[in-house]
Amino acid sequence: MRITKHEHAALRVEDHGQTLLIDPGSFTLPLDELHRLVGVVITHEHADHWTPEHLDRILRAAAGTPIFAPAGVVRAAEGYEITEVAPGDTVTAGDFTLRFFGGVHAEIHSSIPLIDNVGVLVDDELYYPGDSYAVPEGVEVGTLAAPLGAPWLKIGDAIDFVLAVKPRRAFGTHDMTLSVIGSNMHRGRLKWATEQNGGEFFELDPGDDLEA
Repeated sequence: MRITKHEHAALRVEDHGQTLLIDPGSFTLPLDELHRLVGVVITHEHADHWTPEHLDRILRAAAGTPIFAPAGVVRAAEGYEITEVAPGDTVTAGDFTLRFFGGVHAEIHSSIPLIDNVGVLVDDELYYPGDSYAVPEGVEVGTLAAPLGAPWLKIGDAIDFVLAVKPRRAFGTHDMTLSVIGSNMHRGRLKWATEQNGGEFFELDPGDDLEA
C-alpha cells in the first residue's frame, strides 16, 4: 500500500492497482491521475475536508466514482450521489475494504454544535480519524494518519490519541493551519508518542508518500 499525503487532510491510497481518495478539501490543490480511482471518503462536512469544486473535478475525471460519507455530508452535499456510512459499517470500494469508527467531530467550543464525523480504516492497515480522537477499538493499526493542528486540537490530547492507538507507523496530517515552527514542534511530540510503543514516525510534506 502506498499512501501519499497531500495538503492538509487529503490522502491518496494506492493498492490493488487502484486509487482511493480521502478528504480532498479547500486547503488541498487539485488532484490528478484519477483514472484508477475507485472511491472517495469524506469524513465530515467541513470545507477543509471536501468542496463541490473538488468533487466536480474528480467526477469529471472518473465518472461514477462512489463517494462514502456520514449523514451530515449527505445533507450538505445535496445533489451528489453519496453512500451514507456510520460507525460500525464496513463497505468496499473496488478492492479496498473500508471500516468506519467514531461518529462525532471533536468539540471546538461549547457554543458550536457538534457534527457527524467518521474515522476510516483502510484494508485494516491505514487509519485516519477525521476531526476526532476516535480510537478504533480492537484494531492493531499499522499506519496512523494523526492530526497535527486544528481549532479543536490540543497537542496533549493528540499525544494521548497516538499513545492509545499504538500504531507501528504514523505521520502527521491536518496541518495547513500551522506555521512551519508549529508543525515541526507538533511532529516532534507525536514522534515521541509513536515511539513509546515501538512505532516509527514519518515526517511527510505534501506530495511525500509512505509504503505500508
